[in-house]
Amino acid sequence: MQVNKVLKETKETLFSFELLPPLKGKSIQSIYDGIDPLVEFNPAFINVTYHREEFIYKKREKGYLEKIAIKKRPGTVGICAAIKNRYDIDTVPHLICGGFNKEETENALIDLHFLGINNVLALRGDPIKTETQFVPEEGGHQYAVDLVKQIVELNNGIYMDENIQNATPTNFSIGVAGYPEKHFESPNMQADIKRLKQKIDAGAGYIVTQLFFDNQKYFDFVKACRDAGIDVPIVPGIKPIESLRHITFLPKFFNIDLPEALTNELDKCDSNQDAKQVGMEWAIAQSKELKENGVPCIHYYTMGRSSSVKQIASQVF
Repeated sequence: MQVNKVLKETKETLFSFELLPPLKGKSIQSIYDGIDPLVEFNPAFINVTYHREEFIYKKREKGYLEKIAIKKRPGTVGICAAIKNRYDIDTVPHLICGGFNKEETENALIDLHFLGINNVLALRGDPIKTETQFVPEEGGHQYAVDLVKQIVELNNGIYMDENIQNATPTNFSIGVAGYPEKHFESPNMQADIKRLKQKIDAGAGYIVTQLFFDNQKYFDFVKACRDAGIDVPIVPGIKPIESLRHITFLPKFFNIDLPEALTNELDKCDSNQDAKQVGMEWAIAQSKELKENGVPCIHYYTMGRSSSVKQIASQVF
């Protein structure tokens, strides 16, 4: 199944969600435990994030520093294959520019193609902790639009090795990210929409938004996209608040605002359980309004925890 086609053809709002690969040392069962409670809602697809390697420097004899890669999470490709095999649900692995050169990207795409996984979400990715701004891998992509172009070339049977003849084309459906409150690096929303349109013009077939808590910002974002000539499906991304910490963490980490009405309710909470209940009720109201307005799909960011999303979905789908 190609996600972009399903989103265009659906006559009802679909359900999908995103999960994190388990930390290194944990078993695949932790993934299954996050999926099992949500299978009853017939997810159209499951996104699996990718987290790039981080490095530390260990001091050796004579003052030399040794650069050591620390891979915190197992491979996204293998997890997607395991999910597809166990549940027969289509998976959408995230592909990022950071940490990959073009050859490594092509090899990952070839592996996905061999496994019958024909959907990807093309992202630039975030800077690593030691960077003040994003730095591409040597021989890699600076921007997500360039990653989209490489995937499209493979879809056209064009590989990096120019000597390959009669190469088999791939058939990836390509999704990209959208930001209802703009990407934090963009000078303004108009510039952000212009960048987004470049990714669509390059060959991306649908958009999944960053999480938001004010539906009007999503509706305004969709209108701005349509006014700019972007006509692909735009899937809203929803993340329920699950703890008091999220009140400050989510705005800071994702560069978003929380509506005053939501923070007023959260200010009354005395415990994480209270905050979680408020978060679920808010997400249910968000989801119902989005569904009433005919969005093609609602995409939930589970962060590996499915209990809140299960309760939300039971009220919406």
